[in-house]
Amino acid sequence: MRETLIFGPAFQAGGGLATDPLAAVAALPDDAEICGCNGVCKGDILKSIAGGANTLEAVRAQTKASASCGTCSGLVEQVLAVTLGDGFEAGAAKPVCGCTDLTHEDVRPLIKSKALKSQPAVWQELGWKTPNGCHVCRPAINYYLLSDWPTEYADDPQSRYVNERNHANIQLDGTYSVVPRMWGGLTTPDELRAIADVAERYAIPTVKVTGGQRIDLLGVKKEDLPDVWRDLNAAGMVSGHAYAKGLRTVKTCVGTEHCHVATQDSMGLGVKLEKLLWGAWSPHKLKVAVSGCPRNCAEATCKDLGVVCVESGYEISVAGAAGMDVKETEPLAKVATEAEVLEYGAAFIQLYRENAKYLDRPYKWTAKVGMDWVREQVLGEASRKALYERFKVSQSVYQKDPWAELASKEEARFDPMAKLYTEAAE
Repeated sequence: MRETLIFGPAFQAGGGLATDPLAAVAALPDDAEICGCNGVCKGDILKSIAGGANTLEAVRAQTKASASCGTCSGLVEQVLAVTLGDGFEAGAAKPVCGCTDLTHEDVRPLIKSKALKSQPAVWQELGWKTPNGCHVCRPAINYYLLSDWPTEYADDPQSRYVNERNHANIQLDGTYSVVPRMWGGLTTPDELRAIADVAERYAIPTVKVTGGQRIDLLGVKKEDLPDVWRDLNAAGMVSGHAYAKGLRTVKTCVGTEHCHVATQDSMGLGVKLEKLLWGAWSPHKLKVAVSGCPRNCAEATCKDLGVVCVESGYEISVAGAAGMDVKETEPLAKVATEAEVLEYGAAFIQLYRENAKYLDRPYKWTAKVGMDWVREQVLGEASRKALYERFKVSQSVYQKDPWAELASKEEARFDPMAKLYTEAAE
């Protein structure tokens, strides 16, 4: 029977608390499970290392360890370090992909300094080994270009993952999940009727309330997506971008409008934040929350951007996590007005958009650059206002509803595979 590892600040080994993670990993038996997603034990990794796998990528390719959620990557690297000794450098910056020897940290400043404004320019000027990149580098380069040159670079849908291309999340059985946006977690009777009508009209089997205070329609057939979007649009609803590397939700509590202990209008501020931030493509997904008092019912202190309302104003904190990693937010600023919350929040997100490695959440990015530098950029009036203005410029280009754009276009429709096969045979 395999031993399942419990992750924490240190590893249990021999009944005691290990102060040296490598010693704890060395003490693990071969049947200890390292990668829970793919059921890979330590012995599997040792066999791959013995067979010549001396990097995280090589172990991943051979065993699938860290190939899913990635949380165990550090643990896999520790097994490598224990086994290979000084011959392995854990955590070293790696090339973007096999198409280049450059790292993400190399590519971002080169795109800016060389004013590279297209993917072909990147491939040519930065010496890519392949003529058109690959499925690994294209999404990253596409993001860096649209982030740095929002008014000059046209987003390339073919350089996005399948969920972003189809504007819905693909599910286990090949159907899709559709989540309309609910500003600050608020909805109306008309919106609820429209959701119910859509679920019945297109025989959508599952309707679920999400953790982000929205409603998820699960089991939508691909060919029905444009019609589902059109009908939800008709009720005034837009894409919730539940599939996107961008803003997902702004979670709120009921605030002073209903709660006797709330200090500020958290629902109203949450709606304003979401209407400002939605549609902003970013290195990874973003989750935001506004709690009406320090009781923190909206769980603002584990979000990418969190606001806790107090009697004297608003406490803004950033870089939290509550997924594979759990991390409390770090204080950014305390401000007196809603307008300041909007400006400081957008400035922080723009700083993240302009500087983070693709697929790094804010908490991973801030750990690399340091919160002192982040605070310096956001709290300095000149730099903050410049960040805020650049964010608004980007939003003027990219804050648009893909459902509304695609639902009415005949070429955007998805035909059933059976129909395509029939037409091909004819």
